[in-house]
Amino acid sequence: MITFTSAELNALIAAFVFPLARTLSLLVAAPPFNNAGLTGRTRLILGLAITFAIAPGIDQVPAIEPASAMGLLIMAEQMLIGFAMGFSMRLIFSAVDLAGNIFSTQMGLGFATSYDPMSTSQTPVVSELIGFLALLLFLSIDGHLMVLSTLAESFNVLPIGALPKSTSWGNIANAVAIVFSAGLLLVLPIIVALLITNVALGVLGRVSPQLNLIVIGFPVTIALGFAALYVSLPYLINPFLEFFEIGLRSMLGNFVLK
Repeated sequence: MITFTSAELNALIAAFVFPLARTLSLLVAAPPFNNAGLTGRTRLILGLAITFAIAPGIDQVPAIEPASAMGLLIMAEQMLIGFAMGFSMRLIFSAVDLAGNIFSTQMGLGFATSYDPMSTSQTPVVSELIGFLALLLFLSIDGHLMVLSTLAESFNVLPIGALPKSTSWGNIANAVAIVFSAGLLLVLPIIVALLITNVALGVLGRVSPQLNLIVIGFPVTIALGFAALYVSLPYLINPFLEFFEIGLRSMLGNFVLK
């Protein structure tokens, strides 16, 4: 007959519950698992399966009763770490969304919105198109598997119970700057093309005042905007791949203990 002491039972529960807290928090925040199309039950089942797979390989799990005050504190810490890792990856897709919003506004389609299940809000259609292409590219390079691999590696970089450096949370806050700089640089060539178009229309309006630029300007700007997007799409692959690499590195880089 197999018997367990209370200390051994607490150690077994802790070895599963603490990694599960970090895993579920990551699935809530990290793309593509944060998609609203995935129900809470689906995330829970996926989190349980992932934890069952990686829990046996985790070392140095503190044998602390999860229901104790210290156990609840460690569980809250694991949830914060998992959410911060997912948020670091979500910033990359936020940069893509920002680029799409800027592009939609510049080409005159900022008013054309549709429901985006990822952000659960009304999003410009051009922004949704660019975000959808970025997500497909991310899945095509097995980015979702890379996220899970980074999660498994995080238990070696930051063991359960170890406190992150005081600068780790500051690094995550500073990473928000990626959204603005990367998103603007991503769409900058198209903005320049549309700026030249608007300047040309302004000059045309001064030369021929009888032309109705409100009627002519919108179709021309929209047509040239889609033409610029069509031409630039093949060149967006490398920037997208670099952004994904930055996101995967930042998931662990923010918490590297030195």
